[in-house]
Amino acid sequence: MDIGGTRVKLGLPALGAVRRFRSGCQLTPHLLMEELKQRTEDWRYDVVSIGYPGAVVGGRPAADPGNLASGWVGYDFAAAFGRPVRLVNDAILQALGAYRAGRMLFLGLGTGVASALVSEHVLIPLELGSLPHTRGGTVADHLGRAARKAHGHDAWHADVLEILPLLREAFTADYVVLGGGNGRKVDPLPAYTYRGERDDAFKGGVRLWEEYVEPHDAQPANVWRVVR
Repeated sequence: MDIGGTRVKLGLPALGAVRRFRSGCQLTPHLLMEELKQRTEDWRYDVVSIGYPGAVVGGRPAADPGNLASGWVGYDFAAAFGRPVRLVNDAILQALGAYRAGRMLFLGLGTGVASALVSEHVLIPLELGSLPHTRGGTVADHLGRAARKAHGHDAWHADVLEILPLLREAFTADYVVLGGGNGRKVDPLPAYTYRGERDDAFKGGVRLWEEYVEPHDAQPANVWRVVR
């Protein structure tokens, strides 16, 4: 399950099944579970992977998302599902699905800006959308969905092409993977930048349970290490 500010995507990779429903500022975890149970009552599964659009500590939400309702902090998804759950930041889930080798910076352009770094096989969630922008506001204010709607595609696209190379250089990344719904609207792509695939979050969700990753010894507890 990939929880976004606009929609929630559900996947059952073994069957290639994908379902979606709207999220938004009224969505609480309780409403999420009600919708999910209605839409997946014919699915059979043993474990659950969740990409959460906010801070995660100890496998549970540590802060409410900015684009959803409140009530997420500490919510026990394992108890709600009655199954083992691995919950990580949504950028981590997508980055894990997109990762191939080297040092990779992931940026997800959607309602906001999701970000993660994979370096030396360690997955690190970032909050690059919170960085101040040189022309005022934050990076998310310039690269998020609201900016594209308010200023038009050309101005938004120019901001993307300006900032992506700077972020890649700042993190000495070998390459950038651009995901999210608006990531597919960036054309042409800057050098050393690649487009993520639509099912990267589902690939990452499978990898969470296929011994590809394990919790890293370092703190905080939402840092993961690729082990295979």
